[in-house]
Amino acid sequence: MPSTELRQSVLSGAKRVVVKIGTQLLTLPKAEGGGINKAFINGLAKQIAGLREKGVEVTLVSSGAVGAGCVELEMTERPSDVAGLQAAAAIGQRRLMDLMHKAFEKHGISVAQILLTRTDFDDRTRYLNIRNCIRKLHEYGTLPILNENDTVSVDELRFGDNDMLAALTCNALRAQAVVLLTSVDGLLDEQMQVIDLVDDVDKFMNLTNDDEKTSWGSGGMGSKLEAARLVTDAGDVAVIASGREKSILLRLMDGEKLGTVLLPAKRKLASKQRWIALTKRPAGTLVVDEGAANALIVRKKSLLASGIVKVSGRFEKGDILAIKTEGGDEIARGLTNFDHEDLKLIAGKRSDQFEKILGRVTYAEVIHRDYLVMRNGAG
Repeated sequence: MPSTELRQSVLSGAKRVVVKIGTQLLTLPKAEGGGINKAFINGLAKQIAGLREKGVEVTLVSSGAVGAGCVELEMTERPSDVAGLQAAAAIGQRRLMDLMHKAFEKHGISVAQILLTRTDFDDRTRYLNIRNCIRKLHEYGTLPILNENDTVSVDELRFGDNDMLAALTCNALRAQAVVLLTSVDGLLDEQMQVIDLVDDVDKFMNLTNDDEKTSWGSGGMGSKLEAARLVTDAGDVAVIASGREKSILLRLMDGEKLGTVLLPAKRKLASKQRWIALTKRPAGTLVVDEGAANALIVRKKSLLASGIVKVSGRFEKGDILAIKTEGGDEIARGLTNFDHEDLKLIAGKRSDQFEKILGRVTYAEVIHRDYLVMRNGAG
């Protein structure tokens, strides 16, 4: 299928889209006087209003709080200490939302701010609350604008960048596409030409042309590919394109050949599967032998303790575990029926031995097939 037709087939029918904009798009370079790029924000509002008129539901993920704060504080570079970053974010987030409100108000669109940390997606209840809140805002006709809560985030709470927040949001909403707008034209090959279509993200992970990453931002092309992989593995499409291109969103959704389109996997994961496989971070790892791996991949069976050769991490019953082969390849993730202490005692044992070992009646399976999701490409 020709590129344009393929783009149209995966994008033109999308009715729920997550759009992420980066810091460099929101701030002007020093050569142009610095400050917030109000023209970009106004243009973005016009495009999103146009998409809404076509029946496309847009959720916006916006970086730029720290950068906007630094501009307002007349800093020459991004703070290097946590308190400085948090203070700049607190100032910048208010400034950004003021500008967003004014820009979208011209089109009769109200805006809402949602600030999140990584652990909000790890917790199942909070994860569902996020999804429900965003859906309700859309029912009200309000544009949800999401950002990482930089004022409270520390390393273990961070997404790392808002590309990952956009991908997780896309999966939570079951949006058909995520569009990552940046300052470059797309994913570039070794000859610095834009790659049109990508059907396997792993093949291109070495092409992390991170030149667009600046002192104001925290992301780069590598983070965009990681985020895109989360979305495409779930069965939806990801796009990396230049936010500086005129009417980029409208033209992309019409199937025009712009940026890089990362094609979805053939499977499409259900909501619970997305949370298990692609959202909540694993609390531990199980290494399985060849027989157990074959049972999971080929025979579509549950994971039994007899095939487990190594247990790593500290976890409780109900946590998500990564399942790897002895060669180190991750093949699945799933919800465990045992905590780490019990699992270390029964690893390699038959289920009819569990009661004697643990002193109580237990589950026969370590991870039941209903709560196990194979990684894309592993079955």
